[in-house]
Amino acid sequence: MTDKRLNVAFLWHMHQPLYKDPATGEYTLPWVLFHATKDYYDMAAILDEFPQVHQTFNVVPCLIEQIEEYASGRAKDKYRRISTVKATELATDEKAFILQYFFQANWENMIKPIPRYFDLLKKRGVSNDREEAFSVMRWFSEQDFLDLQVLFNLIWIDPLIRQNDRFLSALYKKGANFTEDDKAKLLDKQTEIAGMILPKYRELIEKGIIEVSTTPYYHPILPLLCDSDSAKEAMPGALLPRKRFMHPEDALTQIRRGLSLYEKTFGQRATGMWPSEGSVSMEMVPLVAGEGVGWIATDEEILSNSLKRPVRRDSLGNCYDPFLYKPYVVEAEGKSIDIVFRDHVLSDLIGFDYARMDANHAASDFVGRLTHIHGMLEEPHEHLVSVILDGENAWEHFRNDGRDFLVALYSKLSDNQKIRCVTINEFLSENKKRERIDRLFAGSWISHNFKIWIGHIEDNTAWDFIKDARDALVEYEGSLKGTPEYDLKKNILAEAWEEIYASEGSDWFWWYGEDHSSMSDEDFDSLFRRHIKRVYALIGMESPEAVDFPISSEIKSYRPPVEPKAFIKPVIDGQITNYFEWLPAGRLERTYFGSAMHKEIQGGLIESISYGFSKESIFFRFDYLAELGEYKNSWSATISFTQPKNVRVTVDVEGLSAKAALFEKEQGKEKWVKKAVVEAASESVLELAIPFSEIGVARGEEIRLYININGQERGVERWPVKGYLLFQAPDDDFEQQDWIV
Repeated sequence: MTDKRLNVAFLWHMHQPLYKDPATGEYTLPWVLFHATKDYYDMAAILDEFPQVHQTFNVVPCLIEQIEEYASGRAKDKYRRISTVKATELATDEKAFILQYFFQANWENMIKPIPRYFDLLKKRGVSNDREEAFSVMRWFSEQDFLDLQVLFNLIWIDPLIRQNDRFLSALYKKGANFTEDDKAKLLDKQTEIAGMILPKYRELIEKGIIEVSTTPYYHPILPLLCDSDSAKEAMPGALLPRKRFMHPEDALTQIRRGLSLYEKTFGQRATGMWPSEGSVSMEMVPLVAGEGVGWIATDEEILSNSLKRPVRRDSLGNCYDPFLYKPYVVEAEGKSIDIVFRDHVLSDLIGFDYARMDANHAASDFVGRLTHIHGMLEEPHEHLVSVILDGENAWEHFRNDGRDFLVALYSKLSDNQKIRCVTINEFLSENKKRERIDRLFAGSWISHNFKIWIGHIEDNTAWDFIKDARDALVEYEGSLKGTPEYDLKKNILAEAWEEIYASEGSDWFWWYGEDHSSMSDEDFDSLFRRHIKRVYALIGMESPEAVDFPISSEIKSYRPPVEPKAFIKPVIDGQITNYFEWLPAGRLERTYFGSAMHKEIQGGLIESISYGFSKESIFFRFDYLAELGEYKNSWSATISFTQPKNVRVTVDVEGLSAKAALFEKEQGKEKWVKKAVVEAASESVLELAIPFSEIGVARGEEIRLYININGQERGVERWPVKGYLLFQAPDDDFEQQDWIV
């Protein structure tokens, strides 16, 4: 029966950090523009084809600000600036930048389909190291650089937009040998597409097809602004910043600023809010509710911890606890707000797993799981399944930018008599029953804690920088009050406060610590510190010397959690020949990191790396993820030794075949020269034996290295995520120091 349909609410979270350099006004990274041309418009526009599939889009206010600046043509962008330079006039540094950064896309789904682009990638090689970019530059012609400028910008335009635009379609089919005129028209098209986004959202709101919710302005973690000690609820043993941060007034300002921009943009007040990173606590509830927001949302693990009840699932991940699919209400300080909780598994299936499946099969699996939920509920129409995930980053991992999957899914949902797609506010307005939560557990949608944003020494340093700058600003402002100078400096004070609010955004902390890393860690670190430094500059103070130095240390070395206990002498045959041959070895466990949704295993190839020593050699064993079984596809790895000397061991694996070689860069030369063949074997595992003599290691000496793994369709991994691994070569007393029986 139609009136017994299960309600399903998709919430697509659209979010990019503030990329603008406060000193120059230039955007240091291109992702607002690229996701604007590839994701923000088409994710909403596809609903013109499926008007029954009502959805919620969450758009972060500082993203709106950036989209509008790109749409106006005023945005200055480092990548765009280098794209506009004529290929014949590119400086050496600009060419190196292009080679290093203009392959930032999914190689399988975005680069390989264009033969010319893939050929240029093969010419450059897998490494995106800046030094390597300079060394291969000589092989690239002016036409190569022009084609790279065009192709990089072109592939970040949605395939359907390309297909439906005569110029873009012709440009894509051309595929190579572009002209400067082609490039100029393409860059104009980017601006045009950016200008289509917000009008489309307004149009779909008016049609009743979508709801748009909002977030505090700069995407801060509200519970930590209210009280940094809230982290202790889920992380009781965490080491927190030197100074306790307790500024609910900042949280309130961020909320009000976000709601104000929303109203200016869409002509109405927001009914709902996705708190940044699904981060909630009792302290933030009255602040959000007090501003008239009707609902918030977060993850099922917060519900489980709030109710002190596990969310139970069967072996296939299907939830059989109806309480997950009910709307709740939470009250604090006399103010109440509705709250819904996302189905973690359903959300992550779209975000991380379905990209590897046939689009129709994936859509069928998803609808089948919803049908299963419908079947277990006595009153399905009174329940809501919330599917909440990142609305932009997953799609490059899907074929055809995810359109094939979304068309299959939306078609099945439109025709299904047991399922009804609703906006969150639509459901809450029609269904007045609420379960009550007495105390909302303080945490986020990532592991129900705040570990990503506080607790690591780098995170805590950033919080201390904000606190010190804020205290200095408050003291300076207090000294001016009651004087004629106060009115004269109101604008300067407002600018300084803006820098404080910008520095409170969650994204800076995302890249600090050991949880995440990217090619842009240095950019994020630098941008954050520039916001802090500008606070001091605006109030006429010299910033602390520590702010001049990077918080994120790329030169840190990490000792493995399990180090070797005795010598080993494994048979290099690609098999675990017996239980004991690797028993005393050291071991590197897989570092779990993902995108904004932070699923623990996102693709990847290797589960662990074992290592150990004989008196003559160092050995490595690479174990595949258990889910892969007997892995027979092609992949490669590079072990880069940086101490005691620069040496690389590269290994290419093709099923049961493994070939490895050692390369060294000769003094005063740029090219890596092959010095030796390395013993390697592949079957159920990959095993390597590298003589100490080839890597210049003496007894007891420290070895510093990192490992890059190119898993082809399984993605690229770096062990560790950043910095280096620090090994200690065995000395004469090695086995006496730590022996096993």
